[in-house]
Amino acid sequence: MKIGIVLYPTYGGSGVVATELGKYLAKKGHEVHFITYSQPVRLAGFTGNVFYHEVRVSDYPLFDYEPYETVLASKMVDVVKYEGLNILHVHYAIPHASAAYMAKQILKSQGISIPVVTTLHGTDITLVGKDSSFEPVITFCINESDAVTAVSESLKKDTYKHFNTTREIEVIPNFVQIHDPCPNASELRDRYTQNNEPIICHISNFRKVKRVGDVIDVFDLVNKEIPSRLILVGDGPERNKLEEKCRTLDLCHRITFVGKIRDTSDVLDISDLFLLPSATESFGLAALEAMAAGVPVISTNTGGLPEVNIEGKTGFLSNVGDVKGMAKNAIRIFNDPELNEALKKGAREQALKFNIEPVVARYEALYESLTVEA
Repeated sequence: MKIGIVLYPTYGGSGVVATELGKYLAKKGHEVHFITYSQPVRLAGFTGNVFYHEVRVSDYPLFDYEPYETVLASKMVDVVKYEGLNILHVHYAIPHASAAYMAKQILKSQGISIPVVTTLHGTDITLVGKDSSFEPVITFCINESDAVTAVSESLKKDTYKHFNTTREIEVIPNFVQIHDPCPNASELRDRYTQNNEPIICHISNFRKVKRVGDVIDVFDLVNKEIPSRLILVGDGPERNKLEEKCRTLDLCHRITFVGKIRDTSDVLDISDLFLLPSATESFGLAALEAMAAGVPVISTNTGGLPEVNIEGKTGFLSNVGDVKGMAKNAIRIFNDPELNEALKKGAREQALKFNIEPVVARYEALYESLTVEA
């Protein structure tokens, strides 16, 4: 099957999932065409049946804003026609689903039928979607898609709540690939910690919704009880404030900002605890990746997180902003070796439920059902 995948190519969860999905589909023998404005961060190397089509927007003096959606639709038309695609899978409602609708109508006028699958990832619904100015377009694009999926039950409910959708939404969760532990984890760990002090980790795009400041506040409380280290992976608009906060709390010698990393598995392999205090998460892919490495998770109880992080089995859940509660649970984990081992085991077991193969198989079945109908 020839599959077109339209995505944001960045470090965010939707881009990571879409890229890893495409790579795995290619591994299974499908021909995969990524369509986006720059090379996806998780796409590297050369594979015979993986192709990248760059969407380039010209700088016309007429436009105050680049007409990306129009150019994207044109690129979809071009790739479908000349690469003979069987299906388009767009990740994110806007602008990808709306551009796909435009492309589908253009192709239809030329006698070409192409099914469109739209996957909702979260921000397109829970944040952007709540802006009433976007509601008519998102509702229309969801209803006009040939199939719609959401990454969690929570996101599915939010979509039905905020949009007048008539289309059935199938929940196909995000996934994780189980890797062997880093062979030089012990040596790598020694670079970040002394005397085997616990390492706390957080990975995100450092936006306000991630509440990374809470991570530092939790770490400050934990470190006062149990000398620890904090590794912050990622970058974004909040980074300067976070660095200032470290200096204010005199914690810079115990906190490491490592920036953006394509593959975070090595960092997770040396971590003892993962913190995710987000204001909202449609799924919590970063938490799942931590669990796959056997790292207990302390997160908020918002959105789809309770579907991933199971209270008392893989870690603990807290209300948004409950810094003291999160710190208390972290200290409890570090002070109780038996609990710590139980949570590590539970984290690995939970991650196995989201292993990549059965999830990709569900997407394949969906594609096949739509192409047969077409």
